[in-house]
Amino acid sequence: MTDHPFRFGTVAGQAPDAGAWTGLARRAEGLGYSTLLVPDTLGTFSPFTAAGVAAAATTTLRVGTYVLSAPNRTPRAVAWEAATLHRLTGGRFELGLGAGRPDAEGDAAALGVRFGTPGERIERLSQTIEAVEDVRILVAASGTRLLRLAAHRADTVALGVPPHYTDEQLAAKIDELYELAGDRFHRLELAMNLACAGAEPPEWALTRFGRSGTGILTGTVTEMADTLRRRRDRLGISYVSVNAQFVDAFAPVVERLAGT
Repeated sequence: MTDHPFRFGTVAGQAPDAGAWTGLARRAEGLGYSTLLVPDTLGTFSPFTAAGVAAAATTTLRVGTYVLSAPNRTPRAVAWEAATLHRLTGGRFELGLGAGRPDAEGDAAALGVRFGTPGERIERLSQTIEAVEDVRILVAASGTRLLRLAAHRADTVALGVPPHYTDEQLAAKIDELYELAGDRFHRLELAMNLACAGAEPPEWALTRFGRSGTGILTGTVTEMADTLRRRRDRLGISYVSVNAQFVDAFAPVVERLAGT
């Protein structure tokens, strides 16, 4: 399905202090993760600042946003921030963009910006991609209009589906992306996020995210690695991120699969 090698990221947006944040970045780098990704919410760190601090504390770790809410900033403001981080990280910055998660409207109101209709937000996302230069772009997409935009404009497409989705439901989204992307499909890197991963996830995580679905990965290291290999062979998903609370529990899988 794809010749993209596996790479792995971890998603984190908070830490008690700078030492803990840079420590997480160095730990992720040491464990073989490719990226540290920062969400864009008013309840987490400012993503551009946090990404820059993480990059300064590491040497090979890539940093990125996962994902920036395009309605909350003008396209030129995003391009300015992205260009700065691209240069100061030595090209280790990746820009993740989205049209705004379901509860992002509250953040927009708090920031004093207009959230807009779905169509307006997608147009803002398109304008933002147009404004950005020289930076690898990830677009989070689920609905047809966003999948179409991602199919034609992104380097990486993150499938924005709930953790409880089955492989069949995920496959249906990728089939749609395939039809929309045409000849460009095989150039796309396909990504998904794991809400929960590890041999024995804590009960709170299973209660919150569920016990089954594509976003829940449990079992032995071999079982988890085999699941991801099958998913890549069948669906083409080669870039997998995980909630930072599971960065250590998932590390043996990263060690086994990264770069293969």
